[in-house]
Amino acid sequence: MTTTLITGANRGLGYETARQLIAAGHTVYLGARDPERGKQAAADLGAQYVQLDVTSDESVDAAAQQLDSLDVLINNAGIPGPRKEIRDLTADVFREVFELNVYGPVRMIHRFLPLLERSDNPVIVNVSSGLGSIATAVDPDVVSNVPVWVPAPAYGSSKAALNMLTVQYARQLPNLRINTVDPGYTATDFNGHSGYQSVEEGAEIIVRLAQIDQTGPTAEYLSLHGTVPW
Repeated sequence: MTTTLITGANRGLGYETARQLIAAGHTVYLGARDPERGKQAAADLGAQYVQLDVTSDESVDAAAQQLDSLDVLINNAGIPGPRKEIRDLTADVFREVFELNVYGPVRMIHRFLPLLERSDNPVIVNVSSGLGSIATAVDPDVVSNVPVWVPAPAYGSSKAALNMLTVQYARQLPNLRINTVDPGYTATDFNGHSGYQSVEEGAEIIVRLAQIDQTGPTAEYLSLHGTVPW
């Protein structure tokens, strides 16, 4: 049975991804910072709860000690950052967003890589965004899942960084399948439920990439509509 760990999984895309993968036969470890919400979500789904704050080395180490094996790591936890005018953005704003959206996945991969490398079919899915596409940001005619270009300097640049990290890890770890995905503009708490997609639709590409085998893609940026321009 495939063992999967999902960060930020007590709600939204992480929760729905867990639900779909459990239905597909995965043993899912549901990572969440808040113990009360995490335990309730895990109980509702039939998952295993793991207290997990991806911004903390101590929390990630403690989580890793609870798993004996791991086949799939889904780096889903992330924050949009505050909505501010570009003139009001400071290094502290970027640092907070990068700490969770970029350093969090790095911390997770570093700590869980030994477990993944013992798997017969190790997979990492990094949950990115269409806002991480530089090609889309500079070319309004590029087709993407984002209906309009959204000014999000800290969030967009953090996802662009995550995309590059995905490629760097994938090229240097050829025995793993490592991809980054754009779920599309999905209605969740993350965006005040303003997205035009359902959470089921948004989770579909994450679930699809979580179930690939060693013949599947790696170092790719994918959505339900195909390859996303970098």
